[in-house]
Amino acid sequence: MRQRPAWIAMALSGLIMVMAGAFGAHGLEGRVSASLLEAFETGVRYQAWHTLAILGVLIWHQQMPLKGQPLVLWLWGAGIVLFSGSLYLLALTGIRGIGMVTPLGGVLLMVGWLALAVAAWRARP
Repeated sequence: MRQRPAWIAMALSGLIMVMAGAFGAHGLEGRVSASLLEAFETGVRYQAWHTLAILGVLIWHQQMPLKGQPLVLWLWGAGIVLFSGSLYLLALTGIRGIGMVTPLGGVLLMVGWLALAVAAWRARP
């Protein structure tokens, strides 16, 4: 796995997460309904946790490269884009149809965790 692009993507995800969090707290309050603001905050929260998890896998990969780690990063990256991104768009546009993408992103995040468990299981002690 080429580390540099993964580190850059993780750092940019962190940047976007902080910017989205600040925008949600200061730019959306009073402009969108409470339920849409809550959806936006859920997107930020999931992006934050998965960006931190990506950091952990990148560090783990440097110490013990395993076959499944790049797959985990791709699944989580796509999951962040689809899950958090759809919630951001839903809150910003109010278009409910965008919410149909959110579960797919959630599935990718969950499959990423399963792939992480499989990679750890297959690791030789």
